[in-house]
Amino acid sequence: MAELVIALDFPTPDEALDLARSLRGEVPWVKVGMELFTLAGPPVIGRLADMGFRVFLDMKFFDIPNTVRGAVRAAARMGAAMTNIHLIGGRRMAEAALEGREDAAATGVARPLLYGVTVLTSMAGVDLADLGGGDPAERVLGLARKGANYGLDGVVCSAMEVVRIKKACGEAFGCLTPGIRPAEAGGAQATDDQRRIVTPADAVAAGSDYLVVGRPVTRAADPLGAVRELARQMRAGA
Repeated sequence: MAELVIALDFPTPDEALDLARSLRGEVPWVKVGMELFTLAGPPVIGRLADMGFRVFLDMKFFDIPNTVRGAVRAAARMGAAMTNIHLIGGRRMAEAALEGREDAAATGVARPLLYGVTVLTSMAGVDLADLGGGDPAERVLGLARKGANYGLDGVVCSAMEVVRIKKACGEAFGCLTPGIRPAEAGGAQATDDQRRIVTPADAVAAGSDYLVVGRPVTRAADPLGAVRELARQMRAGA
């Protein structure tokens, strides 16, 4: 069964931690992205882990191989259970990231899952036109194949692309899917900066392993109720 990941995208650490406290025991994962990590730094990873969450550190590392190796090593030492890199960094960068994970494991810390970012779910064909064109689904599939070949645990993609990725890379190759919008929020018709979006039930039915949800929970009048409704919709797709 797919697991729910709540994105703690808030302008202050206190708001993020307050929401996390209210969801303890309801969701297995929380996501710490660039904004929260920049504000709160490494201690926020430990505080969330102490609440019982597995933490996805979503920093989308993309730099020279040695720098990415060090970043992944640091993420593991902080206690992140998952982190990610941009696949457009290529083989040497991906292999360096995997080496960084092994560096950390040699010191006794757990190996985090390492996922590769394909094409952001905020991007559509019109956005790729500025980058040389191409169909988003085809570009995602090509990058996913590379990620599997490099030895990563999975990719970050839209749930729209999961069926083809699983067919090409194997069922064990993970798919983490942002751009999830509940049916009552308009599903695929919802309007915000996400473009390639899917409902929770459809994402689970497609084979997504992790569903990342932010605003439908963080901006809800009743976040706990929103999480429980998301879980219900996910079960409907199983």
